[in-house]
Amino acid sequence: MKIEHVGLMVQNLENMRQFYEKYFEAKASEKYHNIKTGFQSYFMTFSDGARLEICTKTRVKPALKKRSVLTGYAHLALSVGSKEKVEALVKRCSADGFVIASGPRVTGDGYYEAVIIDPEQNEIEITI
Repeated sequence: MKIEHVGLMVQNLENMRQFYEKYFEAKASEKYHNIKTGFQSYFMTFSDGARLEICTKTRVKPALKKRSVLTGYAHLALSVGSKEKVEALVKRCSADGFVIASGPRVTGDGYYEAVIIDPEQNEIEITI
């Protein structure tokens, strides 16, 4: 058994597609658009074959996100392969105006990671 993909509902589909392409080298599928329901999506495929479906729908509302602990999916963790790549990506994201929520650092459970906040206020954990 494996996780086939994770779905992420977003407000600005094109902006989020560009974010995952630019910073994580994901490749977007052709856009799916169901005219009847207003649903649109891209499957973003990463170099190891993992997929993230970013989706939107007519009149999607933003989640009430504050930097507190909520139930539900907490973050998306993406491995970039090395400590140096974590640091380089964090510097790049910071220079481009993204909030760095934590790190880079070694966590209590031994991960080397940093957490950035994506354009729609989701936590993205960047790790080795």
